[in-house]
Amino acid sequence: MKVVLFCGGYGTRMRSGTPGDVPKPMQLVGPRPLIWHVMRYYAHFGHTEFILCLGYGAHHIKDFFLNYQETISNDFVLRGGEVKLLSTDISDWSISFVQTGIDSPIGERLRRVRDHLDGDEIFLANYADVLTDAPLPEIVDRFTASGAGASMMVVPPAETFHCIEVGEDGMVGGITPVSDMPLWINGGYFVLRQEVFDHIPPGGDLVADGCGELAKRGRLLAYPHRGYWKPTDTVKERIALDEAYSRGDRPWALWEREQAVRAR
Repeated sequence: MKVVLFCGGYGTRMRSGTPGDVPKPMQLVGPRPLIWHVMRYYAHFGHTEFILCLGYGAHHIKDFFLNYQETISNDFVLRGGEVKLLSTDISDWSISFVQTGIDSPIGERLRRVRDHLDGDEIFLANYADVLTDAPLPEIVDRFTASGAGASMMVVPPAETFHCIEVGEDGMVGGITPVSDMPLWINGGYFVLRQEVFDHIPPGGDLVADGCGELAKRGRLLAYPHRGYWKPTDTVKERIALDEAYSRGDRPWALWEREQAVRAR
């Protein structure tokens, strides 16, 4: 399946720690940017046709892939000045770079790459800045079996806030962590049918308009995931991911687990 990645937003909450006009998906986690980790996740499951919805800081993303260095994350042999790669990351990837506007909402970005889907009935979509270990084949299979118009992965709130029950007399009746409440939030991993385009107007939003209308019609499927899921909306969250990578704590890197099993 083709994978549409929304990577053209400003990422305003990340900007205080971002040099120049580097977009959020290009923030580093280990030696590679966020967008690479997301794409590597999809490629691990055999989805290697990517459509990048570019906007703010697009040249950074283009330059990264145009000057891609396989030796950074792959073993190789150097003999007589020539490099022989023992493995590769992106040699079988197809990447379409599409400028979808600087200020376009995500729904509009999706509309502008519709032709690049080549009429495929079902496709995948992602914000390109959230890492997970979710079982993608299961998500796709459940969606396909449901016949729904769209599927949205949902996760428990990650915030550490507490909800306070307050009586009319002002006395607190209970304190409950948000993460313990029966609440789910958008996890940013979508499986979509062409049907979603029927509900996104020009300048519209994928979730509020497309998924919202499908939900009203009983056509939106949720996939609850309680496993690993980490957003990178802030500098603090990105740094935490980078530190986790450095100490070898990489639950999202499912391909590394597979390589470790093969090496045994």
